[in-house]
Order: sequence, then structure tokens, then C-alpha cells
Amino acid sequence: MIGANLVPVVSWKQFSAEEPRIAADVRRRFGASRHHVLATLRRDGSPRLSAIEVHWRDDVLELWSMPGSHKALDLLRDPRMSVHAQPGEASLGEPDVKLSGRALEVADPSERRAWIERAKPASEDSHLFRVEITEVVTTGVDEAAGHLLIKLWRPSRGVVVFRRH
Repeated sequence: MIGANLVPVVSWKQFSAEEPRIAADVRRRFGASRHHVLATLRRDGSPRLSAIEVHWRDDVLELWSMPGSHKALDLLRDPRMSVHAQPGEASLGEPDVKLSGRALEVADPSERRAWIERAKPASEDSHLFRVEITEVVTTGVDEAAGHLLIKLWRPSRGVVVFRRH
């Protein structure tokens, strides 16, 4: 699928079917901590960093936010975002993970009701966003070869591997 800004996007399900090993790394890293770092765009175009929880429902990647939060308002105005897995001590030995794309609010009443019953958010007015992916980057260390190993995945190109000494 091509987004409104002509950047190819895919669902988590499509990405994980195409790149199951990288998808497993991504899920493991996001599962290692509760809070991660979300980058959104403010009204003036400058970046905003916020804490966020990342959730999977079956094969759907979701972000949840309190009603009226700045990050939710940013995403409603411009859905482009990036999320960086918590890079703290829990990540030692694991690749660093970043994911970019669009977070689109789920407005369908039946889907929202099912989410509220399942997730039990603090407020029924909370925001539920479904993520469409434009890019995934993992950065790790190849100890045997002694270099940094960067894997960049994009929908239209697949994986490109970079090695830095």
C-alpha cells in the first residue's frame, strides 16, 4: 500500500511475514521494557519525544494514549511517527530497535468497544492507533567480526545490511 505522502507502508502482519527474524528481534526488544520513546511532529513541525507503550493484538501493532495528550493530538494532525525501543540496560546484548511509519486512529465503534473490553484503558476516551510501517532499523554488534551491524528494512526494498568498523 502507498500512503498519502507516497511512501510505501505495510501492516505488522505483512512485515513479520516478510522478515520473521527481524520481526522477532523487534517484538523481543519492545517486550523487554514497558515504556519506549515516541517521536511525533508538533503543529509547527518540530519534533516531540514522549513515553509510549507498544502493544500487539494478534498481528496488529498498536499504540495507546490518554485522551487529549499532546502525542495523540500530534498523531491526529499528522500520523507520521517513529518509536525507539527502550535502550536501557535491559537491551544489553540485544540489537537497538527503531520503527517508523504512521499511527492511524481506530474510529470504528465496534473495534473500539472490543479494544476497551480487552485492554481496559484508564479512560474510554483514550486513543487507539494502528501502526502502518514504513521502516524498521536494528543496530547491533557482531562480536565475531568486530563491527557494528545495521539492518534497514523498507517495504519496497527489503533488508539492506550495513557494517561499520
